[in-house]
Amino acid sequence: MWIFLLGLALLVGGYFLYGGLVTRSLKPEPDRPTPAYRLQDGMDYVPMSTWRIYLIQLLNIAGLGPVFGPIMGALWGPQVFLWVVLGCILGGAVHDLVLGAMSLRNNGAGLPDLIGHYLGRPARHAATVFILVLMVLVGTVFVKGPSLLIAGLLPAETVGGWFGPGATAWLQGTFQGSSAWLWIVMIFVFLYYVLATLLPIDKLIGRIYPVFAAALLVMVAGLGVSILFGRIPAVDFTLANLHPSELPAWPLIFITVSCGAISGFHATQSPLMARCLKSERRMKAVFYGAMIVEGVIALIWAYAAQGYYGGVEGLAAALGPGLNKTNEVVHTICTGTMGAFGGALAILGVIVLPITSGDTAFRAGRLIAADYLRLPQKRVRNRYLIALPMFALSLVLMFVPFGIIWRYFGWANQTLAAFSLWAATVYLARRRSRWWLTLPPAAFMTAMTLTYILVESRANGCLGLDMWLGTALGAAVAAAACGWFFWKLRRLPPEDGRLALEVEPPPVAKDPAC
Repeated sequence: MWIFLLGLALLVGGYFLYGGLVTRSLKPEPDRPTPAYRLQDGMDYVPMSTWRIYLIQLLNIAGLGPVFGPIMGALWGPQVFLWVVLGCILGGAVHDLVLGAMSLRNNGAGLPDLIGHYLGRPARHAATVFILVLMVLVGTVFVKGPSLLIAGLLPAETVGGWFGPGATAWLQGTFQGSSAWLWIVMIFVFLYYVLATLLPIDKLIGRIYPVFAAALLVMVAGLGVSILFGRIPAVDFTLANLHPSELPAWPLIFITVSCGAISGFHATQSPLMARCLKSERRMKAVFYGAMIVEGVIALIWAYAAQGYYGGVEGLAAALGPGLNKTNEVVHTICTGTMGAFGGALAILGVIVLPITSGDTAFRAGRLIAADYLRLPQKRVRNRYLIALPMFALSLVLMFVPFGIIWRYFGWANQTLAAFSLWAATVYLARRRSRWWLTLPPAAFMTAMTLTYILVESRANGCLGLDMWLGTALGAAVAAAACGWFFWKLRRLPPEDGRLALEVEPPPVAKDPAC
């Protein structure tokens, strides 16, 4: 129990202490008009209240990652708590806040434009393609993940009564033996994503997210109370289970547990809220604060997964070969600690996490492609031109096994975090501010993601090199990147924090009442 309480205390303290240090480095200017007012277009640049933006940001970034990731990461024993807590405070929350500030000071620019401005035009082109692929992967993962959980709550025998045995057999035969409910639910989730991608942000997302947030709070509170009141057995933090020999933590745990510690996907979401924020005074609460809460969610699930199954061995047996039963573990823990009704509410809280990340993943993909192609999104036709190809590719990926998609999503996610952190480091250096806040996590993520590609088995599409050789090569590349930065440091042109990426304001009058 003490390790759980200590983790919570560190996360809360990190928000006030380390979050305050990072915020002071950014030097907020509360009186400067934000892009939500200067570029208001009624579609993506829409002034919204801080509490609503905070909920949207939290639900945007907290997908399946802070649930599925920590559950699988718990196989490495209590050391997963170290990565979640320290990674969140020193890496993930810093990453989200600085990228949010960069977008806010650059007219709400998307991640590829920010990377291009601070790392160079070739980096922008590569980042655009890389990010668009990641957005489609995220959207696909967050269609299949929640659909598995919803289908698990529905009685299979009702499908035949509703659609007839012939339709049920056709669905199961067409979709490779999957349950008919699964594919029916996936279709409805997919249709919601289409609407959320194409409609103005305040028409659907801004209105429905508070309801989703209520379900999320039920899940977090229910599991938190179960831990505090002993319904979930305590987890022992000892040297004996700190380093399971059969599961080397480096670099696997850092790929498996991304959301909840640090995630490059968040850098694509922060600009969405930077286009709606009314004042720079709220940057810390929205960006750093949302990531801290995601860390709390990850900490709760990492502790619950180990405690409920009595340790690593029991959890490994429950997850099964290939770790393909994560959704069943979620269902078992929720119903086992809160009963059938409370468990169902808690599962709904888990379900809203991926849904509220999947919808904005496609939306962010649309905006990134629009910025790259210079297609104004005021016209409905332009939205369809970008969104339809993304949805078509995601529909094809639905037929790929979930485990394969998750594996590539995890690596792409963390690689993007490395690029984002390097752009953040250059940004702080150009402002003559505390660039040393982002340099260590940037170097670490560079070494870790490259090591993973080098040492992971060839069966998983990697090179399968010796661990020591792969680690040495990864560290060498990270050191070279640091050397490049220090060589450039004195040559970087200063930036006063004013607008660096000017865009033509849309011809929409500002509404003083907003």
